[in-house]
Amino acid sequence: MITIRSEKEIELIRQSGRILAGALRLAESRIAAGLVTGELDTEIAAYIRAQGGTPAFKGYNGYPANTCISIDAQVVHGIPGHRALQEGEIVSVDVGVLLHGYYSDAARTFAVGAVDAEKQRLMQVTRASLDKGIAAAIEGNRLSDIGHAVQSHVEAAGFSVVRDLVGHGIGRAMHEEPQIPNYGVPGQGPRLKEGMVLAIEPMVNAGGWQVRTLEDGWTVVTADSKPSAHYEHTVAIRKGAAEILTLE
Repeated sequence: MITIRSEKEIELIRQSGRILAGALRLAESRIAAGLVTGELDTEIAAYIRAQGGTPAFKGYNGYPANTCISIDAQVVHGIPGHRALQEGEIVSVDVGVLLHGYYSDAARTFAVGAVDAEKQRLMQVTRASLDKGIAAAIEGNRLSDIGHAVQSHVEAAGFSVVRDLVGHGIGRAMHEEPQIPNYGVPGQGPRLKEGMVLAIEPMVNAGGWQVRTLEDGWTVVTADSKPSAHYEHTVAIRKGAAEILTLE
């Protein structure tokens, strides 16, 4: 069942999302060669708590860190630790915030210094595919219209969307119905209604769409070791354009 949120609930998610947006802005200001991922994780968690929120990922299904920090061929769920960022890498930072009983979820991919042309284009296409997905997330459309918009843009650019991981509903829980694949034919699935709140999150690989999970049980990497990018926003369905709730 897909929950329809009241305006009061959407406002609470918006407040959570503002803290999250600030955390990603902090990450952007700190990304540089030599930065240790565990230090960034600690700084983001401290920022979230200072704003009155709680880092939502810590302990979620046993996850050991406050954020997910995924480098180059790591798609999602990279565990921050002693690894230092290196010039030319791309790094995806995925953050969740719990505030007043409501969750928000968002991610961005950042360049570490100067990156090559393929990585630059991968980030640009992935970010644009998120915009395309959000543009399709309006009342009256079908759920699959979101994934179709993402897939069409990504594959036209010669990249691939991850099939094994999807976006999701969000609100009182981090993951709620519905699941939102980043691929598919249009016009399928439930009709979108005002008040639905969704986390739309394209995960795009420079090579093939296949992925595997490392022995740590969390880190998902591309099967062909090519780089991957990840962008995500929490949005509310409206009669017109969807409202992005993870903005400052």
